Amino acid sequence: MAQPAETVVDRPESEQDLVVVRNMKKYFPITGGVFQRVMGWVKAVDDVSFNIQEGETLGLVGESGCGKTTCGRVLLRLLEPTDGEVIFQGQEVFKMRRENLRRLRRDMQIVFQDPYASLNPRMTVGEIVGEPLRIHGVGSRSERRERIQQLLETVGLRALHSVRYPHEFSGGQRQRIGVARALALNPKLMVLDEPVSALDVSIQSQVLNLLEDLQQEFSLTYLFIAHDLSVVRHISDRVAVMYLGQLVELAAKETLFDNPQHPYSQALLSAIPVADPEIQRGRRRIVLEGDVPSPSNPPSGCHFRTRCRHAMPQCAEEKPPFRDYGDHHFVACWLLE
Repeated sequence: MAQPAETVVDRPESEQDLVVVRNMKKYFPITGGVFQRVMGWVKAVDDVSFNIQEGETLGLVGESGCGKTTCGRVLLRLLEPTDGEVIFQGQEVFKMRRENLRRLRRDMQIVFQDPYASLNPRMTVGEIVGEPLRIHGVGSRSERRERIQQLLETVGLRALHSVRYPHEFSGGQRQRIGVARALALNPKLMVLDEPVSALDVSIQSQVLNLLEDLQQEFSLTYLFIAHDLSVVRHISDRVAVMYLGQLVELAAKETLFDNPQHPYSQALLSAIPVADPEIQRGRRRIVLEGDVPSPSNPPSGCHFRTRCRHAMPQCAEEKPPFRDYGDHHFVACWLLE
C-alpha cells in the first residue's frame, strides 16, 4: 500500500494563481484553572492547502463547525495563524508587517454572513460604504461621496439610500450594502462567508446573480463559503469539501457533483433534495451515524473514520494523503489507494 505523503496544493503554482495556501493551521487554546493555563487546543483549521486562480470561484463546503469561516478569516489574517503560509500575488501574508498588511487590505475584502450584525447601526449607509475609502485616504470628500453613490447603484440600491440607517433596510438590501462596502477599494479577492444563508430563498437568487455580475464586471476572485450545496453548484468553478478542520476532497464543480470519491462528500451530496419525485424516489440517502467529533480531540488517522461505513484499520493508524487521483481531483482517503 502507498505510503502517506505530505499535503499538497490542488495544482502546481502558476502565474494564474492569485492565492496559494500552504499547510495553514489555526488552533485556539483551551485554558483553565486559577492561572488560566493552556489545557489543550481546538484544532479549527488543521493543515489545509489549496490554490485559487485569478477570476475563479472556489466553493468551500462542509458541516457547521468544520472550520470553513475560520479558514477564510485566517486567509485574510483577520485571525492570526498558528502555522502555514498564504501567498497572495507573490507576497507572504503571514509575514507582513502591520503597514504592509494595511496596504494589502485594499486587495482582500470579506462579506460577512449576518447582514444585521455586520453593519454598524449608528452609522448611515454612506458612512458604512465610505469607511474603507476614508481609512485608506482615497480621494477628497466630494470624490468619496460620488464613489459611494456609484457603489450603491452598482449593487442595485439608490444614491438617496446613503443618508439612511441599516435598520431601514431588509436583509437582502443590507447584504447589498455589505457587498458595496467590500467593493469600495476595488479588491482582487473577496471572501464570501455564507453571504446568502440568512436571506429568504427568493432573495438569495438575486444576491447570487449580483455577485456573478460583479465578478464579471470587476474581474473578482471569490472564496465562497457555504453549506448549501445547490448554491455552491450554481456559483462555483471548483469545490473543496472540509471536515473537522481538514480538506477531504477538491475538484472541478461538475467532477465533484457527478463523481464524488470521498465517503463524506458522497453523504453530503446524497442529502441534496431533488424536485423530481421520480428521481428522488430512486436515490439512496447515505445517513452518517454518530456525532461530529470534537476538534479539541479529533480521531487519530483519518478524522472521518468514526462515522465512515468503509473504515479500515489503517484509517486509525495513518492520516491519508491529500492526493491528486487524476484531472486535479484531490481526495484524502485510503480507499483510493
